[in-house]
Amino acid sequence: MRWWPRTVRWQLILWLMLLEVLSVALFAIVLVKIEGQEIRKRALERLTHQATSVALQAEEAYRQQHPELVLASLRMMGEAPSVAGAKITDAAGNILFVSGIERPESALEPAEKAQIAQVIKHEPLVFSFGKNRFEGVKAIYVGDALRGYAWVETDRSWDNEILDTVLRSSFSFGLIWIGASALLVLLLSRSISRPLGVLQGGTRALMEGPATRAQFPLPVKVDNEFGDLIQAFNRMVASLEEQRSGLNDTLSLLDSMLANAPIGLVFFDRQSRIVRVNEVFAKMTGVALSRHLGRMLPELLPEPTAKRLEDAVRHVLETEATVHDLEVTGQRNDGGGTWTWLMTAYPVRPSAEKVRWVGAIVTDVSERKRSEDALRRTEKLAATGRLAASIAHEINNPLEAITNLLYLLRRFCKLDESALNYVTIAEREVHRMSEITQQTLRFYRQSTLPARASMEELLDSVLDMYIARLATLGVSLDRRYDPNLDLFCFAGELRQVFSNFVSNAMDAMAGGGRLIVSARRSRDWVHPEREGVRFTIADTGSGMAPEVRAHLFEAFFTTKGATGTGLGLWVSHEIILKHHGIIAVRSRAGNSSGTVFHIFFPDNEVLTSGAQLVEGATSEA
Repeated sequence: MRWWPRTVRWQLILWLMLLEVLSVALFAIVLVKIEGQEIRKRALERLTHQATSVALQAEEAYRQQHPELVLASLRMMGEAPSVAGAKITDAAGNILFVSGIERPESALEPAEKAQIAQVIKHEPLVFSFGKNRFEGVKAIYVGDALRGYAWVETDRSWDNEILDTVLRSSFSFGLIWIGASALLVLLLSRSISRPLGVLQGGTRALMEGPATRAQFPLPVKVDNEFGDLIQAFNRMVASLEEQRSGLNDTLSLLDSMLANAPIGLVFFDRQSRIVRVNEVFAKMTGVALSRHLGRMLPELLPEPTAKRLEDAVRHVLETEATVHDLEVTGQRNDGGGTWTWLMTAYPVRPSAEKVRWVGAIVTDVSERKRSEDALRRTEKLAATGRLAASIAHEINNPLEAITNLLYLLRRFCKLDESALNYVTIAEREVHRMSEITQQTLRFYRQSTLPARASMEELLDSVLDMYIARLATLGVSLDRRYDPNLDLFCFAGELRQVFSNFVSNAMDAMAGGGRLIVSARRSRDWVHPEREGVRFTIADTGSGMAPEVRAHLFEAFFTTKGATGTGLGLWVSHEIILKHHGIIAVRSRAGNSSGTVFHIFFPDNEVLTSGAQLVEGATSEA
């Protein structure tokens, strides 16, 4: 209700005025009713007296045989303020005299005639008739003879004036009483509203925050219950401020732990909806932090993974027991392989009541799992390498014996030309087997110190290992490097780098193509003052999409499925950085597909870590 006041002061005043109005109105109604009954009683008594007086005067006039005295008596009675009219009738009810009329020709009204039979000798009769009319009648006897009747009708306006006077007096008294009461309440309400206003201002300041709390403690200006209330309010605010300060410190610590913890933290309510989550878990799900609150796991994660995690949360809610080290796996949305999480779910009780929330600690162990898998594969590769080196070393002895026997066969046996041709072929194949074993030993026995190495020999040792495979795939090899080109480096590590790039190029050209390997003197395209050697490995293979190039040198990233470890290019990149080198990549997937790697190694004899990577991935092949 808009018209109803909001303040306690004016509500109190309005309620009091309503109460006073109702009280005065009720008092006026009761007073008018009582006064009306009293006025009617007095009016009936007055009519009785007036009718008796007129009848007695008429009896006296008839005894003295002076009828004119009757008319004078009627006139005197008619001039009374409470009399509306007076008249004398004969015994039959015919009007003889009326106050103010000497010879009337009118007769009594039927209601009046009906009352004649009710008149008792020497007893006046008062009756009502018509519209709120009162009249008194008394028989006129001279001796025992009935001479007529004396009639007197009261004037109701005179009675009503008395009632109006009573009403006006009551109304005036009510106004004075209401005004005095309102003034008294207004003065009294100020002593109530002022302390309440102080408390209201303090409450608003408490709600608005620390910036407005300088006005505390609130001033106490009254020495009554309100003063005690303000003092209690001040003590409550001081206690709340102390508790809030401790709570804020605790929340700050918890928020910092939640935000900076290196693990995913998430909290669920009893409907398995997320109520709190940290940034780490948001990154793990790949969904913005603000979109987690109020949502359920199936809205954020793939169905199988979400169901396992949600079942763990429900298990904690039902049994109130902690679920330890639940391992779940899923597929990355960006095509980066699978991920593995370990989740521990535990109950959260704010008090001794039942579990209200469920907290979950989620750790991404994908790197650890991949590291373990890669370590196992690396150990297998290392064992295979050691076995290959051992086999190559052991093969050298029979190869030397075969070489010597072929030499003796050619030198001391008299063979015809056809047999000598077979000996020549055998010597050539044995020499080829010897080269293969030497290359295998060179890969395994890497140098521990950098040295100047021939790039022609280094690249040839790598490419010659893949000659047979290149021919099988239908890949043509184009070698473009200077025989006199050398570089200060770890030769064994560079062999591993080029072997990785060449192997990847062949994997991309399963249907045939062209492989270009070049090396030439050049300058660093980032720092032109540095001289060195620039290597280029280009193929016409399937190329790489932009999302693959974005993760190209990350550890354990592979597009070869179960056959790849995801370590080849990562290790190659680390070796390039070790040599202070830089690498640029250009690749295109599609009809005109292909990939080009440009690698620059500075030619200096100081090799430390700290080089940089420049990825210039463009759309050109």
